[in-house]
Amino acid sequence: MLPLDHRHVMQSRREPPDSLDYYPTPPWSTRALCELLLARGIPLDTMTAWDPACGEGHMVGPLREYFSEVEGSDIHPYDDAFRVHDFIATPDSAFRPDAIITNPPFRLALPFALKMVPTCKRLAAVLVRTTWLEGGERYRDLFLPIQPTLIAQFCDRVPMVKGRWDPNASTATGYAWVVWVKRARWPRTEFTWIPPGAKVRHSRPEDVARYSSLAEAPLFDGDL
Repeated sequence: MLPLDHRHVMQSRREPPDSLDYYPTPPWSTRALCELLLARGIPLDTMTAWDPACGEGHMVGPLREYFSEVEGSDIHPYDDAFRVHDFIATPDSAFRPDAIITNPPFRLALPFALKMVPTCKRLAAVLVRTTWLEGGERYRDLFLPIQPTLIAQFCDRVPMVKGRWDPNASTATGYAWVVWVKRARWPRTEFTWIPPGAKVRHSRPEDVARYSSLAEAPLFDGDL
């Protein structure tokens, strides 16, 4: 597993000519998921994990605080620390982790989820806009045949901006974690809330130095 060198996060980014819907995940929102899973008795420290849309590792870093081993990959070489891998188009990898956790490109969230659930051994989770829970296609193809174990709605906003993590950004968009736990002890979908104050509870003083940078970023074209 290649080390995550936070010194060159953002500095080595090579933006593709056409947008790949790259909106880095605030580190605190990943920790909020991990703490939620720990509270439900899931032993993350004994599990391996994979983020197949990792960008520059904004989610991989926090996951490594909880899981025994974490791999990252992405369709574009945003960061040399992670392998280039097309999760959707490539046949199932020989790497079968216990957990697959990611913030997928919004337009590909459905095919990501449809592949993540059978590929993982124990757990899959996607961070999505709350509106993703709506719609007949997702209900028919995903939620009905592969019922989620847990839907965790953020009471706080989870601001994301294109091409970089801005800890001071704001947004009007709501987000939720959708989680599938294989052989879960609770048989029906649990809907819960991630209480207000998650950003304060799960942020760490070193996050700004580790995950943000003064390096030039793509032109800002709005938040989500």
